[in-house]
Amino acid sequence: MMILIQTTLELGLISALTVLALFLSYSMLNVCDLSTDGCFTMGAAVGAMVALSGHPILSIFAAMLAGMISGFVVSILQTKMGIDSLLSGIVVNTGLYSINIAIMKNSSLVNLNKTKTVFTMMKDLLAPTILADWYKVITALVFVVLVILFLSFFLRTRLGLAIRATGNNPAMVKASSINPAFTTIVGLCVANAFTALSGCLLAQVQKAANIDIGGGMVTVALASLLIGSVFLNKGKVTKKAIGAVLGACVFRLVYTVALRFNMPASMLKLVSSVIVIAAIFGPYAKAKYPMFKRKMDLKKQAITERRDENA
Repeated sequence: MMILIQTTLELGLISALTVLALFLSYSMLNVCDLSTDGCFTMGAAVGAMVALSGHPILSIFAAMLAGMISGFVVSILQTKMGIDSLLSGIVVNTGLYSINIAIMKNSSLVNLNKTKTVFTMMKDLLAPTILADWYKVITALVFVVLVILFLSFFLRTRLGLAIRATGNNPAMVKASSINPAFTTIVGLCVANAFTALSGCLLAQVQKAANIDIGGGMVTVALASLLIGSVFLNKGKVTKKAIGAVLGACVFRLVYTVALRFNMPASMLKLVSSVIVIAAIFGPYAKAKYPMFKRKMDLKKQAITERRDENA
């Protein structure tokens, strides 16, 4: 049970960074960025290569910078070149496959078994304490807390409020002498930086980066975000961000339990799709239930009246 909890928290907290990225781009900015998979892989590739060169701390910043560049390209395609947001994400995601292969020196796998990472550094730091076995969870938790604090502060600044306003009503923002293209660019750059950070951490905790490490991350993040909205969908940005993190942990718990029941790895993508469908359909069914119940009550009442008339 303890191993199950640790695995769930490790992967849940790391993927929560991608969920927080989607929280910014999808929930706040109202932009569906489909370059998430490629950006996640690029963060893993850049982070792995820099860590392999002996700079584990620098690998974090390098990965985030790479993610910002990816977000910048996606936003430029949307705002300056007139390409639809969905199509621009797909185009960038496709192009990033070749770029990620090049970053990994034309290899599909980078091994980090004997490489110093931020996780091994935390392990050495916590070695004399009772938290030594939880070094992976603590490392991921530190980054998640820092990102939540950043979002809580950033989205309350003038620029952050402009980004939120752009997501709600771009026409009003433009009428208020705020450039919606600029806010979109900044928002996507920040969001993709978090996505790349998530990929970097996953590569370092798994001690390997492969070209398919980011496959399906946009689905995982979307499902986690929707699940999180069930827990905390109202209130301040901090509460909503914490809800997104909880959603990521719940999603990973379901994933881990599925693995514990010896579900074939080939079926995990189907599990992700089912979770997404359930997360979307749940609130819809909850909203429609009163109307459905009213119709059923009317039908029962009509049937009862007919029986009384026939009697």
